[in-house]
Amino acid sequence: MSIRVVVADDQDLVRAGLVMILGAQPDLEVVGEAADGLAALDLATRLRPDVVLVDIRMPGLDGVEVTRRLAGPEVADPLAVVVITTFDLDEYVLGALRAGARGFLLKDAGPELLVQAVHAAADGDALIAPNVTRRLLATLADQAPAVPVQPTDPLTEREEEVLALVARGRTNAEIATELFVGLSTVKTHVASLLTKLGARNRVEIAIWAYDTRRMRVG
Repeated sequence: MSIRVVVADDQDLVRAGLVMILGAQPDLEVVGEAADGLAALDLATRLRPDVVLVDIRMPGLDGVEVTRRLAGPEVADPLAVVVITTFDLDEYVLGALRAGARGFLLKDAGPELLVQAVHAAADGDALIAPNVTRRLLATLADQAPAVPVQPTDPLTEREEEVLALVARGRTNAEIATELFVGLSTVKTHVASLLTKLGARNRVEIAIWAYDTRRMRVG
């Protein structure tokens, strides 16, 4: 069964390129295109795709607001949103991640990484472009609260290991390989982390890891 994707970007050439790359994949189907944030929100709401690929800066509504309305904490049935941008890091990108985006890519990331990000989002994983991860995490570390908030139910040793790998951007499959456990076991631990931390997605798990100083940048 194909992964259904809506692509939103106000630049016609960029949007056409994204559609062409995704459409060339046998298991991906672009079901809608939008040139502004309002159109993206309308399409995504009506079509309920598996993944919404959203430019960070668009007329009407920017990518942060689109993400918040599709995947924010007030959304009962959130969609998977991947944010793309020409900027390596700014307040809009961090805002989009905190608004619920499952991934962040630069527009020059390349076809392979784009396809990986869409698949990861559809599978409930998150992918952040490796060439921007360091700056993103540095920003998160700088903004970390003075008093870390700890879960009421402490994390187990294995959950701490999974937490660290999620924070480094590893997928479930990669975590399973690294820890020599089954994929279903990883999914169980990730689900437990989501519950204990009150997180909505893997990006929020990673943010929590850096907010609480469990992870160091560098």
